[in-house]
Amino acid sequence: MAAVAGLGDQERDTAIRHELLSGNLPPFLRKAWPATLNASRPDGRPVQLTLCVLADYLGIGSDSDFLLVPMGLDSALAVASTFGFMLPTRRIVDLIYRVAEVHLRPQPLPASERMRSTAYLQAHGALVAQQRAALGAAPGALTAGHKKDLVLTERLWQQTGRVAIYGWQRADGSPIQPLSTVHGARYADYSHGVRLVSLTMFIDGSAAQLLDVLADAELGPLLSDEGPLTRASDWLALRAASGDGGY
Repeated sequence: MAAVAGLGDQERDTAIRHELLSGNLPPFLRKAWPATLNASRPDGRPVQLTLCVLADYLGIGSDSDFLLVPMGLDSALAVASTFGFMLPTRRIVDLIYRVAEVHLRPQPLPASERMRSTAYLQAHGALVAQQRAALGAAPGALTAGHKKDLVLTERLWQQTGRVAIYGWQRADGSPIQPLSTVHGARYADYSHGVRLVSLTMFIDGSAAQLLDVLADAELGPLLSDEGPLTRASDWLALRAASGDGGY
């Protein structure tokens, strides 16, 4: 972090992407955990959907010395696709919060131009670490509530060059941050986190592809409050559009 402290936003984003793709992430982020939803199909038949999600937002370092790192949309998509994962939807973010073992409260810092700075990122990281330590929570436990999520939404195709954020749940699960696409695709500040969801999921115990499920007329609405995401399979194409996004 000292090495990138003097870099601009884009240079830091590039450095973060390079570190993650080089394998510099804590061991506890190398394992996916189940997030299970028990629901009903439209005809009333029960169905169990199990997603495989990382225990926390992407971070750099070791289990004993790490920092959760924000990224612009292009870098987030590059890392996710390389690892065989994708970004969550709003409904998936809510599911992860409900099943999380550890709930951390949001800790907003004063709004200013420094929100994108490395100093703000480190300051917020210290607050998160203190809260985690006070709860006696191990880093590998499924944890939620402490960052806003970069999410997948139809708006990203309707408003190209933007990043979609959502979350930062209160204790009752309601989000401080409603779905927003106000920022350009390259924008990232201390409050943002990148939670990865595996492209492989399970329907009643049988393996399935998450992108196919999101596009399914019956099952898609269980994982997306926008209904089926019919263009979910084209989500990697967002990288081309995000390259033109500003702040």
